[in-house]
Amino acid sequence: MVKSRVPEWLNSSLWSSPIDEDRFSRYASKFATTDSPVSPPVPILQPEPPRQPEPPTRPPVGRDTDNEDENGGCTAEDIARQAQLVVELSRKVINVRVLRRLSLEGIPGGAAAGIRPTVWKILLGYLPCEQVIWSTELFKKRSQYHRFKEDLLMNPSEITRRLEKSAKIANNEEKFESTGPLPRSRVAHEEHPLSLGKNSVWYQYFQDSEIIEQIERDVKRTHPNMDFFCGDSALAKHNQEAMRRILIIFAKLNPDIRYVQGMNEVLAPIFYVFSNDPDLENSESAEADTFFCFVELLSGFRDLFCQKLDNSVVGIRSTITRLSELLKEHDEELWRHLEITTKVNPQFYAFRWITLLLTGEFSFTDTLRIWDTLLSDPEGPLETLLRVCCGMLILARRRLLAGDFTSNLKMLQHYPPTNISHLLHVANKLRSQPSLL
Repeated sequence: MVKSRVPEWLNSSLWSSPIDEDRFSRYASKFATTDSPVSPPVPILQPEPPRQPEPPTRPPVGRDTDNEDENGGCTAEDIARQAQLVVELSRKVINVRVLRRLSLEGIPGGAAAGIRPTVWKILLGYLPCEQVIWSTELFKKRSQYHRFKEDLLMNPSEITRRLEKSAKIANNEEKFESTGPLPRSRVAHEEHPLSLGKNSVWYQYFQDSEIIEQIERDVKRTHPNMDFFCGDSALAKHNQEAMRRILIIFAKLNPDIRYVQGMNEVLAPIFYVFSNDPDLENSESAEADTFFCFVELLSGFRDLFCQKLDNSVVGIRSTITRLSELLKEHDEELWRHLEITTKVNPQFYAFRWITLLLTGEFSFTDTLRIWDTLLSDPEGPLETLLRVCCGMLILARRRLLAGDFTSNLKMLQHYPPTNISHLLHVANKLRSQPSLL
């Protein structure tokens, strides 16, 4: 008989999720994979000298109060931690270790207080610790993103026109200006729309069309219950266009992975938080800031998106196996019931949990709270994510132990509401070593 290895701190009804039979109607998204891992974004065209980007025209940022934590719900401890965060962010040189420790328990006040946007940018390495150079670094990055938009979202007709103009200047020919289509004789063969050459801008344009259509479909489906992301309002349309541009540029700069279905769900929390920064200059630059932070976050999970690495030690199957081993280490009884007795393969539910960073399992507010911990943990977001996933299983252990294959799989694919603070407490208890904070 297998000995149950349930720690004493779990022998309480506090750690059992309430049963909610009505919560099984959410969609189950499929996460496609590609053949190669993410490569760091590298400009395709030669960067121009830094220049001030034109401020985008955008509607006022709206709030989804039903999906945002309010100060009214803060405890005295939250208020004290918020004050400590404000003090730390006001220093000339920010102590990232202190910032991580304070943020690990959650960032009170949400985006409305302007704390979470700044903290996330620091934790993701987008803002340096030295506050005196923030404005310079932000100007460089935002200008670079502005050039990405100019270079990578350009219509092939305009690219051809510019190439023609550059060639004339190089040959000291008379400047040619035309507002109409280029004469056929002036278009190089490799740049003609019917050219089959793989180096042709038109060939690349047609190759990108399918990915762009997928991005557009996914962006429109992002959080359909939130006016910020969905609907016919000017705000929603503006935000959809910004997310669309970010994902297209990411795909073009990362040809080895391009776009993987579901990346829109990972992008959404970052863009929401940055767009709701009370600092107007920051909120207007949310698109550029989101792009670089999205790249940084995704770089830590790049091997999970590569189909060729699925069976490697860094691939998604190996990562799911690590989750299974973590559960066996901390609750062998539950592990045996799931994987041996009821034969619930963790790939059936954990694939989505891990690749979408839990964005599809909880309310938007709870997702932001979980991400505070994922980004703050010095062991890295992936290690923390695995502990949170294991904690989700442990919290639901009573129901899982009483269930069969069908009921357990249904519950794990539509995880019931739970107390996020309790969940993160359990996840922290699963550390294999003392906290580095």
